[in-house]
Amino acid sequence: MSHFIVHSDALTSIPSITHHRLLSSTGPTAATHASTLVPQETYDGGFPDAQVVRLRVGNGGAGQSGLIKAFADAFIQDQVAQGVPPFKVEWYLGDTTQSLQYLAAKYIDVALTYNEAAELASVRSGAAVDRELVFLDHFYLVGPTVNPANLSVENDRTSDMFNKIVACGNADVAIPPDPEVRPPTRFLSRFDKSATNIKESQQFIAIGQVPWALSYSAWYHQYPQFPLQALEAASVLSEYTLTDRGTWLSSPTNVTSQLTIFKAGSDENPELYNPCNALLSEEPEDEIARTFMDWLVALDGGQKVVSNFVKHGEVLYTPAVIP
Repeated sequence: MSHFIVHSDALTSIPSITHHRLLSSTGPTAATHASTLVPQETYDGGFPDAQVVRLRVGNGGAGQSGLIKAFADAFIQDQVAQGVPPFKVEWYLGDTTQSLQYLAAKYIDVALTYNEAAELASVRSGAAVDRELVFLDHFYLVGPTVNPANLSVENDRTSDMFNKIVACGNADVAIPPDPEVRPPTRFLSRFDKSATNIKESQQFIAIGQVPWALSYSAWYHQYPQFPLQALEAASVLSEYTLTDRGTWLSSPTNVTSQLTIFKAGSDENPELYNPCNALLSEEPEDEIARTFMDWLVALDGGQKVVSNFVKHGEVLYTPAVIP
């Protein structure tokens, strides 16, 4: 799979996102054999004498934001305080589809994923034997500050905004705008079977649009990368995109300052909620994985980590269990 896919009318390179950086991330072309699948990061909870890996976790966005590290370090410290010898936890970078594939192949012990239908299918297949809601993330519909599609934060529903992107995107393909005045209306899709890609696809389908079908809509930019890289690309290219709160708050200001949040997941906009569930392998490599599942939903365990996980002065995620 190409690491940077555009249509003929789009830019073909991004100076600030170099080719070697894109290739350095484990992406949709990740290995499919345990011997070549390597962890993105390994955590020891602050115990440098830890030697044995006892837990393998798969996830995308929460790993990039640092939450998986926070979970791993706190869990190791909790277990050591109970007399367990220090150990290591590995994080394998993968979107929801990949993480569930890794779980089924027993490459990981726990998958933290974001798609209910895919998760329930994993449980029904027997690949996963437990599923627990761990936290709520929130999707953001963001776009360039110049707002070429004229989205209205005050008046537009989510469906209105997607309709405007489609209509303005088509109009700008027919009659390109003066680049000195504004950029063309374009939407960046991660196009990688991730939970984010599935969520934005649901929004387009809800308004009767399938821009990825043949022939491709020229304003629909297919960019199969992980959340941080995709948001950076949307910022550089002045495109609308769907991202999540964790990715937004984990991104540098030179990225977010070029974008505006037009709609966020909330009780008023539940269609943009992004729940994260933990799934346990039917055959974890170490029984400590089962302990980890219980710890994730404990008020003094994983839920405390979620409540205290802050970036740029803001709590990124909503705990699944409220005291």
